[in-house]
Amino acid sequence: MLPVVIALILSVGGGPSATPPCPAPPAPHGGGRGCEPPEGLLRKLIAEAAAAQVEAIDPAWDEAQRDCAGLVRFAYRSAYRRLAPARVAAGLFRDAAGAPVPFADAETLLRQSFAPIGRGADARAALEAGDVVAFSREEDGAPVLHLMLVVRADDPAHLRAQVVYHPGERGAAVRAGPIDSLARDAPAGWRPVPENPLFLGFYRWKEWNP
Repeated sequence: MLPVVIALILSVGGGPSATPPCPAPPAPHGGGRGCEPPEGLLRKLIAEAAAAQVEAIDPAWDEAQRDCAGLVRFAYRSAYRRLAPARVAAGLFRDAAGAPVPFADAETLLRQSFAPIGRGADARAALEAGDVVAFSREEDGAPVLHLMLVVRADDPAHLRAQVVYHPGERGAAVRAGPIDSLARDAPAGWRPVPENPLFLGFYRWKEWNP
């Protein structure tokens, strides 16, 4: 079970932008991404969608997918659906072969749609809304990935980076808390620090990497 951190609704700035959705569909067969919304706006909407689940889970979030990876998928779909619905319709994530798909399990999601940005303090300080914190733990004799979604205000001085996550148990509430507190106070296996062998690292949506 994931550690219980202080549950709270995160303030991520003002209301959502009125930027219209992208009119252009993505290129066929994954040959391009078509109209791509601004990264900053996507990050903001992803953070808003994730943080809202702490207060009350959106009924639109498929109950069968309410786990840690499901929260990441739901938040990304919610943001892209508002700004680039054609991307969601075409398959927002990537399968093992790199083809667009509407669903990817935690391992495939992390490997194909996200890229590692580090495991140390510098990478943690550079986290932005929409980034992911990943752990791998053995459960019932098999490795299981656990993902947490980063939420951060536009102005880092206004609010420290937070993590929002679903602990995986059926019917459980979404939880949130400061990532620095997780690194300092959580049980050793849940600390996002280089000394923890179960901590895989920090990850970023591949489309936002230079």
